[in-house]
Amino acid sequence: MIFTAAAMFLAGMTGCGEKKTEESDYYIYYMNQDMTGLEMVVYEPEADTDDTERLLEEFLDLIDEGTERVEYQKLYPDEVELEQYEYSDNHLNLYFSKAYSEMSVIQEALSREAVVETMLQISDITGVSFYVDGEPLTDANGDLVGVMTLESFLDNPSEALNNIQTAELTLYFASPDGQSLVRETQLVYYYSSNISTEKLVMEQLLEGPVSDDAQSAIPADTGLISVSVMDGACMVNLDENFLTQNYDIQEDVVIYSIVNSLSELSTVDTVQIAVNGENNMVYRQDLSLQDFYTANPDLVTEQVEDVEVDQEEQSEKEGLLDTGE
Repeated sequence: MIFTAAAMFLAGMTGCGEKKTEESDYYIYYMNQDMTGLEMVVYEPEADTDDTERLLEEFLDLIDEGTERVEYQKLYPDEVELEQYEYSDNHLNLYFSKAYSEMSVIQEALSREAVVETMLQISDITGVSFYVDGEPLTDANGDLVGVMTLESFLDNPSEALNNIQTAELTLYFASPDGQSLVRETQLVYYYSSNISTEKLVMEQLLEGPVSDDAQSAIPADTGLISVSVMDGACMVNLDENFLTQNYDIQEDVVIYSIVNSLSELSTVDTVQIAVNGENNMVYRQDLSLQDFYTANPDLVTEQVEDVEVDQEEQSEKEGLLDTGE
């Protein structure tokens, strides 16, 4: 544990509620048990409030320790470690272990807001940045979070949840034998800013199915360059890895995995696929990328159970809740 200097503050404490007083101007933020919001617990610091370094260490230790009060829960799982911090020029950098990236979208949003709101109570700290496994934190859409200030969050704690949306996506993956399509319905949590539903569909397709009864039709390591829609025509631009072939999967299954999935959206009537911006080619033997394709329901053979998916955990995606009847 890196916060050895603050250990003296915690002697004899069983949770932040033990030191609360109505006269205190400070709070420690925790998550409620059902993970729907934050709770502010009044806290009287042990450190001199003019001593920024010691107050910072005390607050970080409290966050890391969590609380024994049953109505609240620790902000992040025990496997998430705050490996180090840096404070200079009124700015605080927090460096978390890789396990931070495995939290759900909702827990990450709430815990991040709680940590930042807690630390910004220290008068000399005006900005907080998060790093995960040595890299600047990105949100569920892959966008840099950057420096967080009091203006980064809405007026009420936990209202960051309002920026988290759900979408029910109908996606088509290859059957185990690669000869047909399997329909999978996913309830996906995602940040609503700067992401279109078309992009969300493609990102989930590229990550592959949750069900064990299906496999990704799109070649491994294919990257999405762009996706756009105009007058019902959806243009999907993939990188060169799309041309890497897995001949165990039928060529029309690959194309219609994309076409059928996007065609489930009300905004999409036809789909055209390009590779690095080029479409003057034939995919494998017969399917011209110059053509606009419409959905082909005849390739669909079965539907697997509906699943709930957290977009932030795409690297180790798993079904969180069976929403099927």
